[in-house]
Order: sequence, then C-alpha cells, then structure tokens
Amino acid sequence: MTPLRLVFAGTPEFAVPCLQALIDAGHELAAVYTQPDRPAGRGRKLQQSPIKALALARGIPVRQPETLKRDREAQAGLRALAPDLMVVVAYGLLLPVAVLEAPRLGCVNVHASLLPRWRGAAPIQRTVLAGDRESGVCIMAMEEGLDTGPVYHRLLLELDPHETGGTLHDNLASLGARALSEALPGIADGSRIPEPQDSIHATYARKIDKGEAVIDWDQPALAIERQVRAFDPWPVAQTSLSGEVLRIWSADASDAVNEGAAPGTVVAAGRSGIAVATGAGILLITRLQPAAKRPMSATDFLNARRLDGARFG
Repeated sequence: MTPLRLVFAGTPEFAVPCLQALIDAGHELAAVYTQPDRPAGRGRKLQQSPIKALALARGIPVRQPETLKRDREAQAGLRALAPDLMVVVAYGLLLPVAVLEAPRLGCVNVHASLLPRWRGAAPIQRTVLAGDRESGVCIMAMEEGLDTGPVYHRLLLELDPHETGGTLHDNLASLGARALSEALPGIADGSRIPEPQDSIHATYARKIDKGEAVIDWDQPALAIERQVRAFDPWPVAQTSLSGEVLRIWSADASDAVNEGAAPGTVVAAGRSGIAVATGAGILLITRLQPAAKRPMSATDFLNARRLDGARFG
C-alpha cells in the first residue's frame, strides 16, 4: 500500500508494538502525541512514557498537551499536520470532535477487547475477572461515544486457563499491531467498511481501583483465583495475616469441600501450597509476597513460619 501520513497517539507499553509496526511499514509519522511526563518511582522523578521513548529514538516529533479537549491551540496544531489518519492506542486523553474530524480519514482506535464486550478503561483485567474464555482486539472508527464506533477489523484470541492480566496484556499488544497492519490498507482505499456495534450486548470495563485487590474470603475460590490472575502484575491481589499485608501472586481454585472451616482459614499447608477455605471451595496459594520482601513460593514462606489454625483477612 502507499504509505500514509499519520499522527499516532498513545502512552503505555501496550501501544509500543502498534507504533513500531507503523514505523516498520514505512508510514510517515508526522507526530506522536503522548501524555505529559509523570512522576514515578520512589524518587518521584519525571518519567517519559514508553511511546515517547520510542518516538524520540526514531526521530519522530513528540507533542504532549495536557488536554486536547479544551486546548484550541493544540487542536489547531494537530490540524496543521494535515494527517491522512490518526491512530490512537491507549492514549488516555479524550478526543473532541474537532480532533476526530481533523484527519482526512478520521481517527481509528486499537481496542483490547471484542467490542461491544468491555468498552472502557480496563478491558484486559475485566476480561480475566469475568472468566471470559476469549478476548481479542478491534480496530474501531472513533466517534464521540466511549468505544461506541463501528469496527473495521477484529482478531480473536482464545484464553489460556491460567491467563493473567500481564500475559493477556502482552498477547493483545502484539495482536493489536497485527490487526492494525491488516486493516490499514482497506481503511486507506475505502474497501474495508466498518460494521456498527450491537450496543445491546455492551459491557463496561471501569477503571481498576486498588481497593478491588483486597481479597474477600467469603467469595468462591474460583472468583478469588480470577482476582489473583487479573491483578497480576498490578495492583496485585492482597490479604492480611496477623496485621501483616500479604500479596498473592499465584493461586489455584479447587471445589473441594472446606468441611465447615470459616472463610480465610488455613486448612492445610505443605509442599503443594497453602490451602485456604473460601465461601465455596478451597484456594491453594502457591506464590506470595510478605511486606518489604520479594515474591516467594509458598514452600519458602512456610519454612519461615507456621500457619496452624491461621486465618487470612
């Protein structure tokens, strides 16, 4: 296909494969938009986004407006670039109509779900939390509504039973770059017609709150296992033991009967892990992290302390 003049908007690591794919394909990147540098780490030093780092390394102009919604000067600057298309991948800022209509071919978004399933900010974690058996990516024509635009292209991904938020993130990031590369020729020449979403089946993936990481042992073991997997690597499921916070990195659900033990009670502990009673079934913790220490196997944790009769939460 004839190379396009593009503007790319993205911020986190998830967007990197898509930007790299556009660079590798020989498209002209007029500018990259990314969120302003933010304080990060223990020192709270300003840190540039992964997308900014890649753009600077490849000599692509970078723009970092605080907002595009109310900044007329930033909107005018984008229009002046005269792009054919704007590609948006996890940018994190709302785009007003003035921006959506600026490129000749409009704006497309690479979204990490099978729309209309999981519109919103956290489709990856919500997919794992809900126990979905499949996920995927959509190349969507952007409009004013939240992820409501028609879909140009979608690729499906069957989920592994042990899928985590981290593994799904990485798999969908790569899949998104592939889907974008496959969709662009048809978007450019008009041969690929986007299909409207069926909003009746829409679900909303609200932003993850750290409070959701606290384990409620009254929940079934399967729900807690999904919580552990969904929140790996962030914000990481957690519980408490004798006032100490423990982060749970890996656990397996079992439908074994807990024989009347109160939820949160340790019913067995050994080489296979720490078996904890839940509202329904048993959760076997296999990897955890005490405060101020590195993640460790349940076996190593048990070498340092006994859990006879202990209760989490």
